[in-house]
Amino acid sequence: MAEAYFMGIDTGTNSSKGVLINDSGEIVAEYFTEHSMSNPAPNHFEHDAEKDWWGDFCIISNKLIELSGVDPKDIKAIGTSALGADCLPVDENCRPLRKAILYGIDARATDEMKQLTEMYGEEQIRKWYGRPLCSSDVMPKILWIRNKEPEVYEKTYKFITASTYLTAKLTGNYVVDKFLGLASFNPLYGADWKPVEEYCKPICRPDQLAEIHEATDIVGTVTADAAKQTGLAEGTPVLTGTDDSGAEAISVGVVSPGKMMIQLGSSVYMILGTEKLIDDERLWREEFIVPGLCDISAGTNTAGSLTKWYRDTLFPDLLYQQEKGGPNAYSAMCEGIEDIEAGSDGLITLPYWAGERTPINDHQAKGIVFGLKLSHTRAHIYRSALEGVAFSINQQLQLMRAHDIPIDQIFVTGGGTLNEVWMQIICDVIGQEISTPLVTVGACFGDALMAASAVRYPGFETYDELLKYIKPGKTYYPCPDCNEKYEMYQQIYNNLYESTRELMHKLDEI
Repeated sequence: MAEAYFMGIDTGTNSSKGVLINDSGEIVAEYFTEHSMSNPAPNHFEHDAEKDWWGDFCIISNKLIELSGVDPKDIKAIGTSALGADCLPVDENCRPLRKAILYGIDARATDEMKQLTEMYGEEQIRKWYGRPLCSSDVMPKILWIRNKEPEVYEKTYKFITASTYLTAKLTGNYVVDKFLGLASFNPLYGADWKPVEEYCKPICRPDQLAEIHEATDIVGTVTADAAKQTGLAEGTPVLTGTDDSGAEAISVGVVSPGKMMIQLGSSVYMILGTEKLIDDERLWREEFIVPGLCDISAGTNTAGSLTKWYRDTLFPDLLYQQEKGGPNAYSAMCEGIEDIEAGSDGLITLPYWAGERTPINDHQAKGIVFGLKLSHTRAHIYRSALEGVAFSINQQLQLMRAHDIPIDQIFVTGGGTLNEVWMQIICDVIGQEISTPLVTVGACFGDALMAASAVRYPGFETYDELLKYIKPGKTYYPCPDCNEKYEMYQQIYNNLYESTRELMHKLDEI
């Protein structure tokens, strides 16, 4: 038996996952559970924090201990991550006062973005963010609660995100890591990591914000009450935690400039390590989890959620067959599409089924299937959707490369990696070698590695040392002919939004 174990649990948009690793970096147990996301109004996306976040954590921690047979006292530290940044108001007992307003996919606070931009001016906003306000920022979400739900606002003890909530439930302490705090809550915190009273005043009280720490700081231990619910030993060290994308980036070695993660889940999130902050209002930038490392990041709103829509809408027969014991519907949907030439016989899809984040930052953007002909089949339409997500990824890589930022290694993670046809399409579109990680559980593996690093366990003391536990699984190589053809389609894709943007917005007016 190993001498020490480290637990990592990650809460995502549609599911939560957890792992227990030993002191050799090997997974000894893993478990996941699913939850739902509510969409109570257009552009509103929410989670039940008590049920979906804390409930999942308790289920997984107990299950990991049961499956592994490990004595909870031998678990030396716990790392957590969660989707972010969200906005959850809680009372003094850490009880949610409403459902959590989710990250960038929730675009309800457009009026508040306008209000803040008028208050501070576009120039000041750009100084803070390097871009206009967008749906990923927490400040407008807090202001939305203040404007629209004053009774909730008045009762709020803290405005927190998901990782803060989990750590608070475990330890009683309200903390957020600098990666989330300085970026998503900007400008409510200053360079000294303390709330800035001047900027907080129109939004919330400074004491309603969590304390900022490094992601791997030990910020408390498991309380007696949390131990009863989770099966963990009272007194077990707990990390600050971070967001799911940051933890997943750590899990694939984004610990130095030029290393990149493309997270292909319900949505797409990309993180590229950089030497310095890069200002481009079409993209995001922040100080990364690793001290001294910055990053440039980007997000596409739909990926797995888009393929799910296609499954449920265009391929219900395959879903029905799956439910009756037949083959997996997603696998069946891919049958034959690899035989369709690059470009889907003249089809281009804008995957803006839920608006779009970078590079257009437009919640009013609409999905488009452009170029339909009578000869097209649903297989063509589905392949074009996969290509559309790939074009979105590449459009953002093109912007990054325009800043002379090196992209030396790309790991693709998430459930989308199970679709090998999609992986090859992405590889061909971007024209660069990509790999999946050997360990595919994602962010929770990064959480467990950071937990071992946080307690300075031998072999895990530094981020660079974590690289020896991170190995590639499958590598994809681009087809030059396909890449050349995709480059022509990419040009049309890049122009299609601008050519239709006014019409998209007019649809909303109607």
